[in-house]
Amino acid sequence: MTEYVDRRQFLKRLGVTVGSAAAVGSAMGHLVRPEEEAEAAEPPKGKIPDKPLKFGHMTFFTGPAAVLGEPSYKGHILAAEEINAQGGFLGKRKIETITADEAAGTDANVKELRRMKLSEKIDFFTGVISSGNTPALGPVAEELGVPTIFTDGCTDFLFDKAVPNPHYVFRITNIQSADGVTCAVAVAQTWPEVRRIAHIHPDYSYGRNAFDHFTIAIQKLLPDTEIVSEGWPKLGTTDFTPHITKAISAKPDLLVSSVWGGDYVAMYKQALGYGLFDKMKFASTIAFGVAPHAIGKDHPEGVIAGVHANYYFNYPPGNMWPPNTSFVQRYYKRWKEYPNFEAEGAYTALYLLKAAIERANRLTGGWPDVEAIIDQLEGLSMASPAGYIYIRPDNHQAYKDAVTGFSMNSPDYPFQILDPNRMITIPIRNITAPPDWPKGEPTSTYTWIEQTWPKAYG
Repeated sequence: MTEYVDRRQFLKRLGVTVGSAAAVGSAMGHLVRPEEEAEAAEPPKGKIPDKPLKFGHMTFFTGPAAVLGEPSYKGHILAAEEINAQGGFLGKRKIETITADEAAGTDANVKELRRMKLSEKIDFFTGVISSGNTPALGPVAEELGVPTIFTDGCTDFLFDKAVPNPHYVFRITNIQSADGVTCAVAVAQTWPEVRRIAHIHPDYSYGRNAFDHFTIAIQKLLPDTEIVSEGWPKLGTTDFTPHITKAISAKPDLLVSSVWGGDYVAMYKQALGYGLFDKMKFASTIAFGVAPHAIGKDHPEGVIAGVHANYYFNYPPGNMWPPNTSFVQRYYKRWKEYPNFEAEGAYTALYLLKAAIERANRLTGGWPDVEAIIDQLEGLSMASPAGYIYIRPDNHQAYKDAVTGFSMNSPDYPFQILDPNRMITIPIRNITAPPDWPKGEPTSTYTWIEQTWPKAYG
């Protein structure tokens, strides 16, 4: 017998909030508290070498994905410059960074990671944008024994399948299933009347997974919906015309998309020419994940423009969350642009590592070995520009509360932004599989929703 619950009560149970309240979440684990920050300002214990630490950072520097990927490098460099200005990690070990262009392709990226470790002798590896790359790079990082913090490459399959028992590999972005589920929750909260749904997604792992996660969640939240059209453009597509016209001809109430980066900019501008946004509602998992200035004033207003369930530079508004206010100011001063979630993730990755190294030093003295650093990263929780972030010890996945929002034009910016007073926030623990949930097909979170969420009505 199918269980049904009132949809409004179900959304309330998920902890959905709409407004300008800070989405800083609740953290568990080894929370970095103010007193620990004061301790970190004390001289480190023991003898610390002054040999620089070498980081390999991989991201998209070329192609349409660069509008999403280049900010990752800029966030990394900003954090490195700030840490180096203090003398480096533990006041002694400065950061040196070598880079690689992720646009080279998965096979080339795997070879480059090997070269970075074996020839360049990197100490740490960070970055990576595409969810098509982390499942290939994760096992190599484990094999090489290089401590790795992926700043994106969000697919659930990384820790569900590719590296089910990670030791060296961590990831800081929200897990991908949060994208599709957050988008579905936002749709059910905002437009419960929709019934006919069309989809346009990139034809690779991210797009396929976004489609699956949105679909399983919306089937629970709005059981009477149906899929009337699917479009699967190749990653890097420049002409979205056939997918746009196919969606329009299906006469949906809603179009859902996970097209990202420069591809998304091309898609929305082409869709404007066909009047698509006048004919249907629109929701995206990652539309505003690009560098904020890439979105023009011509973008449709009032659509759900996701940010990878992750972070947006103007939220929360005012000085409600000082760590973000300060970060945005410093990022803008350095780069003369505003940060996206990739910039925040890469920036926070180095500060998570800094916190773990300082904690390990206070426990062991001297420069901590890799095992001591890993031990302190596991379960670490700290305040970041995106709110409190928590690294689950069992799967090395970082979690932060999920956010999405609505596009709007503002006189304060030369590009369109998310309305800071209308953001949708959801506690991440309520929309992702718990630690004890068995890994399954297509992902743990998918099976958790399928088997435990009731169908909603009303």
